[in-house]
Amino acid sequence: MNASVSSRPFATQGPVLIVGSGLLGASLGLALQAGGVEVLLRDTSPTALRLAQDIGAGIPCVDAAGVEPRLVVVAAPPDVADVCVVEALREFPTACVTDVASVKSAVVEGILAAAVDDPRLACRYVGSHPMAGRERSGAGGADADLFCGRPWVVVAHPDSDPEAVVAVRTLATDVGALPIEMDAVTHDESVALVSHVPQLVSSLLAARLVEARGETLGLAGQGLRDTTRIAASDPRLWTAILAGNAAPVVGVLEQLQGDLDELLTYLRVAVERGPLRGGSVGAVSRVMRAGNAGVARIPGKHGGAPRRYAELEVLIPDQPGELGRLFGELGEIGVNIEDLVLEHSAGQPVGLARLSLDPLRLADAEAELQRRGWRLLTHGV
Repeated sequence: MNASVSSRPFATQGPVLIVGSGLLGASLGLALQAGGVEVLLRDTSPTALRLAQDIGAGIPCVDAAGVEPRLVVVAAPPDVADVCVVEALREFPTACVTDVASVKSAVVEGILAAAVDDPRLACRYVGSHPMAGRERSGAGGADADLFCGRPWVVVAHPDSDPEAVVAVRTLATDVGALPIEMDAVTHDESVALVSHVPQLVSSLLAARLVEARGETLGLAGQGLRDTTRIAASDPRLWTAILAGNAAPVVGVLEQLQGDLDELLTYLRVAVERGPLRGGSVGAVSRVMRAGNAGVARIPGKHGGAPRRYAELEVLIPDQPGELGRLFGELGEIGVNIEDLVLEHSAGQPVGLARLSLDPLRLADAEAELQRRGWRLLTHGV
């Protein structure tokens, strides 16, 4: 587990003005406040601003008249982020300004175009993007630990002041994130593949469920829940994101379409001639093997190389405190839980906890949990 951000000394110098009090803005405010940094908030929605204030993310900027921020963080959607950044650069002539929009090329281009008559204006701007979020939007879903252990991409442009770059890197580090420097084009191409297209694919799959029969949905298992989880994301925000990063997204979708068209060709032959004819078996196998190879490249725990863990499945009674009891007893045994997946069967009084453990501790965990009365469903690596 990551230590709370409040347990570490902060190097970021306040006041920090956060423009936009949604999930990212409010979470950043909570994290900075926990570290003793003064936070000012600004939002076009009075209700959103008041909610962010009420949860402790900062105080409204109007309540701190005359206070000049040292750092401004624009937490606005990508279709308005550049305008908000330019306004902040002009309003606060000594502050460094960053934004946390998930699209960078369009934002940077808009800012540089607006500052063409005053190149010094853009020197104080450094783009950034914390790779953190939740399906639940708004300050109501804010979490001071949202950024802990997550990459925070720092996107400087050729004229960015080195001090501004340091300020943004320091901000990311202070809230527990891992700063990574990229140019805008590389960033946008990267997030198209690892974030934007997965969101679209999840939404497209979930859309197939709208008219599904009730008995069909009753068969849904954890696989469907896993692949459609992010389909619950905010449509308005994602519309702005995907429109702003259209070119890289189109490139990945076209590759995906090519793979899908090839697979469909072989499967149609199987429909017409029989399941074992026309090369369908090989085509499906190629898709699955390619998927295996891709999954194997996803960084593992703590960002390191993927590691193979042993898997232990334990039935959890659907009663208060049972999951906590399992965690506590594994702690007593001295076994660390590397990862956890919870599954639920409709109408059943139990859940299934799939635990990832150190393979060297699997036998000890099995024996001790069984001795303590837990029902284990499966065993093995």
